[in-house]
Amino acid sequence: MTLTSNENAARKHGRARSHLRFPAAEAREAGGGATPDPGKDLKSLPLADVQKQLGSSPDGVSEAEAQKRLLQYGPNEIAEEKTNALLALLSYFWGPIPWMIEAAVVLSAVLGHWADFVIILVLLVANAGVGFSEEHQAGKAIAALKAQLAIKARVLRDGQWVTPPASELVPGDVIRMRTGDIVPADARLLEGDPVEVDQSALTGESLPAEKNPGEAVFSGSIIRQGEIGALVYATGTNTYFGKTAQLVSEAHTVSHFQRAVLRIGTYLIALALALVGLIIAVSVLRGDAFLTTLQFALVLTVAAIPVAMPTVLSVTMAVGARLLATKNAIVSRLVAIEELAGVDVLCSDKTGTLTENKLTLGDPFALGDITADEVILDAALA
Repeated sequence: MTLTSNENAARKHGRARSHLRFPAAEAREAGGGATPDPGKDLKSLPLADVQKQLGSSPDGVSEAEAQKRLLQYGPNEIAEEKTNALLALLSYFWGPIPWMIEAAVVLSAVLGHWADFVIILVLLVANAGVGFSEEHQAGKAIAALKAQLAIKARVLRDGQWVTPPASELVPGDVIRMRTGDIVPADARLLEGDPVEVDQSALTGESLPAEKNPGEAVFSGSIIRQGEIGALVYATGTNTYFGKTAQLVSEAHTVSHFQRAVLRIGTYLIALALALVGLIIAVSVLRGDAFLTTLQFALVLTVAAIPVAMPTVLSVTMAVGARLLATKNAIVSRLVAIEELAGVDVLCSDKTGTLTENKLTLGDPFALGDITADEVILDAALA
């Protein structure tokens, strides 16, 4: 998009008056913060209007104002729901098969079959312990990886360029980006030469797109060529990437593994209940003692429950997670291993986004007296 003469004039006029007060800035001091009009699209408005909406200028905002806006808008990061560790552990005791195992534990205690009680209880706790431990360690590994990959941004604050963490950016900040930088927030490009931006993480298109001054660039993109300043207009979950990530986080799906285990558990529960009901009915008709009936119910319940199945499945997937960890692949959820293992065909029309997106040179094919080096030289000169 090419800027109009009115936009250029507005920008130059804004720089000439950068020491003056914007009307939005006055309103911000009176009301506690600039709030962009949600009915207006800041990525397409004229740049001068965006500055007024944000209460900013080509000189950005002050450090004090940035701290106020950080409280107002929140950190420039995708909020993650942190699960309580105790609730995560207790979730392993909830489900059709755990219910059946817990019922067997209770019946064993009531009847005084302490050997069965200990064995079944150990298997139940082992299943929960293995699954919780593996996913907890994976969570810590991912947190450490995120800390290592945390990026910083070059920001103009109080007339000086500083490099705070990108999570501290706020709408109205003026940032500077150069080749290789990750765009830290949604921003509008200021004056300068066009830049090449890799948006493959957002659009799937592996080839970089040319962005001109005045156009919008989105968080998560990468500057492939050029250097330019930009005005931040959206951060955190308000960015294009943040809204997409929020939609993904709200989509809760049940894996094939979980569905299969649920079907097995539901079938076994129904079968065990039907047989226990039959035993109780027969015992009542025969006049058997209640304790004898409970013993039969316990034997049937234990026989119907695959007591070791959850533990075997958890240990098997834990071994797979350890193997993947040696190949620098972090498994955040154990059931994801089985889900990916069940993939027969993976279709993709954007190979560049699945690989390093770098071309490699194969073995040159030469005829006659022409050498491979000559073929490469001629290709380079062409």
